[in-house]
Amino acid sequence: MTRLSLALMWLLHWLPLPMLATLGRLFGRLLYVFGRERRHVALTNLGLCFPQMSAAKKSALARRHFEAFGRSFLERGLLWWASADRIRRLARIEGREHLDAVKDRPVILLVPHFVGLDMGWTRLMLELDMVSIYANQKNLLFNAALYKGRTRFGQSVLLSRQEGTRPAIRAMKAGHPFYYLPDMDYGERDTLFVPFFGFPAATITGLSRLARMTGAAVLPVITRMEEDGYVVAIGPAWTDYPGESIEADTRRMNAFIEGAALKMPEQYFWLHKRFKTRPPGEKRVY
Repeated sequence: MTRLSLALMWLLHWLPLPMLATLGRLFGRLLYVFGRERRHVALTNLGLCFPQMSAAKKSALARRHFEAFGRSFLERGLLWWASADRIRRLARIEGREHLDAVKDRPVILLVPHFVGLDMGWTRLMLELDMVSIYANQKNLLFNAALYKGRTRFGQSVLLSRQEGTRPAIRAMKAGHPFYYLPDMDYGERDTLFVPFFGFPAATITGLSRLARMTGAAVLPVITRMEEDGYVVAIGPAWTDYPGESIEADTRRMNAFIEGAALKMPEQYFWLHKRFKTRPPGEKRVY
């Protein structure tokens, strides 16, 4: 089944983007209808983050999110097999000057989980060598395709989560910006419970710790999905970061991600069990 799915993705990547995007949205609608567990996760997340939102509006937002996710999933075929020229035409970079301004320092690219993040990685990989960490997939065949697709251009370094952050730090010091995705629930280790849309979320403190350890500049990178492609927006380096404490830094990170998610809420990754880990004594939410 996996081989058939990958073959279908390969065939679909030849389609013009408008047609592929339409198929992706249809795929997302099917996922919303039949993916009962993930639909429950998305609606639960939206209920916790937007308690004043009506049930009808939450359902509508969840549907739009599934459509965006469906698009991003099918459009991975472009990332894995399309030519470099086509990827450059489909995704433009904004704010490259912010990255050039800190080229003499280690760099952490703060990349929240929006549906376009894979396109952001691939598009930037055409311009510079980076380092990132990924989670191994249970399906070995899909995992191999994902790894190959994410390392097809340049000399970027892709590490498994099991390897830890030390190899990433070495790559940063060698000049590779760290494409860092810290806004998921990775359990209790190295986390603090800080608010995310007002609800306590187990949040890893790695951004603050890495910045303190390496003296790296932190630049946010948000990849926005649009009708005719993607925009990879690089923001200016954060000032006064790291700040007075790791907790304050972690709160600042979550607050930034909240603001970005409010600008395009249908594209933030609500399918993830962001609040799975709870403080001692609190009941589960999913």
